[in-house]
Amino acid sequence: MKTPEPCTLATPLVRLEPMTADHAGEIEAAAHDGQLWNLRITSVPAPGEAAAYVAFALKGQAEGHMLPFVVRDVASGKLVGTTRYHDIVPAIERLEIGYTWYAKSWQRSHVNTTCKLLLMTHAFETLGAKLVGWRTDNYNFASQRAIERLGARKDGVLRHHAPRRDGTVRDTVMYSMTAGEWPEAKSQLQYLLSRDRSE
Repeated sequence: MKTPEPCTLATPLVRLEPMTADHAGEIEAAAHDGQLWNLRITSVPAPGEAAAYVAFALKGQAEGHMLPFVVRDVASGKLVGTTRYHDIVPAIERLEIGYTWYAKSWQRSHVNTTCKLLLMTHAFETLGAKLVGWRTDNYNFASQRAIERLGARKDGVLRHHAPRRDGTVRDTVMYSMTAGEWPEAKSQLQYLLSRDRSE
């Protein structure tokens, strides 16, 4: 597997841009749409935390185990969320997709499906990943449904696995998709997006 490096991934509607320190202000503005930091099951930066959020992501990038993106709506030019590759392990040709959130007004739209199609296509077809994984809070049922909608399979649950913002400890639900499963999943995602545009 090739080592993931900063790049821009785009469709006519959505663009994933490499995250930089200059994005902190736009990230904070996007998080304000829905006051997403109040959700105990997400990692969205609270007011005043966006610069540290970006710094953490870029530190992971420098260390080689993360590649963070900002998500931009092409038509309006607005930054509407963030996502990243993480837990990148080139030696076993595996990476995960996560740290994903969108401003409330862009949730339940074409944005998530489009972003995942871009990230998965790049992971499997350009980088040569053999497996792409996801993880989510056991109480984040919306995220679990969204991951399953991608065609990922549930691997299991890691109990008492990671701290939440409020100090409680979550169970983590793990999902994955193999390179062999990708072609069928890709066709389904393309179908979902074409259906969304026609409705």
